[in-house]
Amino acid sequence: MAGTRGATMIVAMLLLALVGVVWSGAGNAGPLQLDRDYLLVGAATDQQAPIRTCSPEALARLNDGIDIPAPAGGWSGAPQAVDVFNVFAGEVMIHHGDRQVCGHMQDARTRDSRFRAGIGMVVVPKAGSREPIQVAWEPPLKARWIPTVRLGAPSPVQQIDTVRLLIRTACIAIALALALSALIGFLTTLGREFLLYALVCVLLVVWQSVLSGLSGYPEPWLPVGRTAAWWQVALSSLRVAVMGWIMWRLCGGPRVLQRSRPVMKGLLAVLVVLALGAPAMPWPLLSWVGTALDHLFLLICALTFLLGGVSLYRRNFRALEGLAAVLPLLVIELADLFGSRLLVQYRVEIIQLSVTWFLMVSAYSLNRGLGRLRQQRDEMRHLADTDALTGLPNRRAGLRQLEQYMQQARASAQPLSIGFLDIDLFKQINDRYGHDVGDEVLVLVARTLAQGVRNKMDVIRMGGEEFLVLLPGTTAGVAAPRLEQMREKITHNARNLQHEGWW
Repeated sequence: MAGTRGATMIVAMLLLALVGVVWSGAGNAGPLQLDRDYLLVGAATDQQAPIRTCSPEALARLNDGIDIPAPAGGWSGAPQAVDVFNVFAGEVMIHHGDRQVCGHMQDARTRDSRFRAGIGMVVVPKAGSREPIQVAWEPPLKARWIPTVRLGAPSPVQQIDTVRLLIRTACIAIALALALSALIGFLTTLGREFLLYALVCVLLVVWQSVLSGLSGYPEPWLPVGRTAAWWQVALSSLRVAVMGWIMWRLCGGPRVLQRSRPVMKGLLAVLVVLALGAPAMPWPLLSWVGTALDHLFLLICALTFLLGGVSLYRRNFRALEGLAAVLPLLVIELADLFGSRLLVQYRVEIIQLSVTWFLMVSAYSLNRGLGRLRQQRDEMRHLADTDALTGLPNRRAGLRQLEQYMQQARASAQPLSIGFLDIDLFKQINDRYGHDVGDEVLVLVARTLAQGVRNKMDVIRMGGEEFLVLLPGTTAGVAAPRLEQMREKITHNARNLQHEGWW
């Protein structure tokens, strides 16, 4: 009752305080005041909107392009939105009438802010006009990595563009969260695998940022600029290296192909050297290397998937994680090989989602491995602290348990009784009937003692035929009869054992 009355008083005081706060807020009549009733951030600017017209140098590089024709009856006079995306390097020009804009994905300041995942513009052709909308871009790095142009009403086009941005940023956010989680795991366990995984996540974050153009959003935070193609080849080479290595391990490569480790290390070294040499490559060689990396990644996905199948056939069920990680990547590479229209349209988002899935499965496998290590550690600790014959705590574990009970007894001023028991004439039993009978006697005594206490861990085999019984919270007057009962029960069980013909 006293506790209920106190809780009621506390609730009443909190309600009175809340009423006071509301009352004081309701009394703020009069003109609104800065920092009390509202906040004003930022400041007026004299900076003009960025000029997005194309320079002569940019126009000279725009060798590819199309004219979007007007409908059969001419333009309707309604606003038309043009969004150009999947442009991985170079500038894009959109031109209609007296309006011309240029922009590139690696600097959002050069683009219309209404289009966040692509380069777009809203034009309003005159009703009945047949003047086409011109779109031009620089030649793509790889043959199948072509741009996509979307035409339509401004609202749906901009909404689709916003969804693209959300998917791209969400994938990068997940990769960063996984990297942070792995870093915490490294600081907790000092496991090198966690640190390596965190570095892989960071590498793939940088690669995704360059691929999606988020390295330039809202302002450039990577020095990509005009060198986007070189960045992509260098980061793609590192991506193939680390993802290929992880897929090989997840699919059981070290077990199925025991001599494949030197080959994988050599391939890893070659790809790292290739990444370092990318900035020095001329454009034709850069384009060839970028295409070759795609083919190599397809080959790695196919081979590791086969490895996973062989591992699974050999009942290595851990390979399921590798198969789950590789399958989406393999499907995407095959779809690219056969010219999937869906992949061309949503290439960046599909690739990022597959890489995010790959990182999540890899993190799951890494944490499962950590769980297995913890289980093995616990098993080893249990074996180190347990007497193999009787299953009781051994001397080391028993003395540790005794020290804990003594500290608790001192702190709480509670009694603690300790019983020390040994088996009379045990050496004669071993000498006359053999050690097998002696072991059976030890097991019988241990089992009988364990049945007489609440916790089996309170009975310790100190060594040989000596046992320690811990009775926390028990006075000597209570402990003595209990120990005597244990002794009598051991005597009774020993006689039954003798009648069964052991000696």
